[in-house]
Amino acid sequence: MTGGAPAAGPVIRLAGVSKIYRRGPIEVPVLHRLDLDVAAGEFLALMGPSGSGKSTILNLVSGIDTPTEGRVIVAGTDLGELDSAGLARFRSRHIGFIFQSYNLIPVLTAFQNVELPLLLTDLTRRERGEHVRAALDLVGLSDRMEHYPRQLSGGQEQRVAIARAIVTDPTLLVADEPTGDLDAQSAADVLGLLQRLHLEFGKAVVMVTHDPHAAERADRILHLEKGVLVESVERERPRPVSSRSSSGTPCVASGGRSSPCSASSSRCSFFAPSARC
Repeated sequence: MTGGAPAAGPVIRLAGVSKIYRRGPIEVPVLHRLDLDVAAGEFLALMGPSGSGKSTILNLVSGIDTPTEGRVIVAGTDLGELDSAGLARFRSRHIGFIFQSYNLIPVLTAFQNVELPLLLTDLTRRERGEHVRAALDLVGLSDRMEHYPRQLSGGQEQRVAIARAIVTDPTLLVADEPTGDLDAQSAADVLGLLQRLHLEFGKAVVMVTHDPHAAERADRILHLEKGVLVESVERERPRPVSSRSSSGTPCVASGGRSSPCSASSSRCSFFAPSARC
């Protein structure tokens, strides 16, 4: 199973997006006519003080929230044209969530936590198991599958959360302060994993962070203040190591090995059972 391939052009486009929250008679503006494109396979870091609109952008591109005005287009889909059921399908297919607090279910093992998103698919139990094992192997936790969250370190819990985010092979990973609760070494491990998913597997990553060292892993750093883009810093990054299809999109099989793509599909899943185009 593969997630939907990124559409031609930017994987994210925000066009004239504003967001105003209302608390009774009081209006709280958060974003002000923001224009933003994120390329397919780009690693973008969002920085800025609390209340600057960083997490609101994540919520908008994930289809969790809607803009007050403007358009949000992700993977070729105008989210404003989808009803609640359509948004749920969109998120299931295209979005992988990574949270600061991990959000693992304490009474489920690592395997069961990672399997949760797949319960909404039509995969068989055997196929779900293959995907879960591949995801946990990718994050280096194949020996912790039957451990409960309380038996894991903070860094291991976050890697389980990343495995859960990628198990459906989404187009886009959205990470909200993914290293905020981690020690320096665990944070470096998690950032290295996100960078690997970006460079080897062509995943687009949008990460909110207050940590400038974490932001340095990204291709581009955007600084927001009071809902306005005040600075954009582009960084020279290593080129992806995956092969590329005729459409220019990375095509990677299990373990980072390149695999040929057909004209009908622009990339391969990194899951061994589905590493085909």
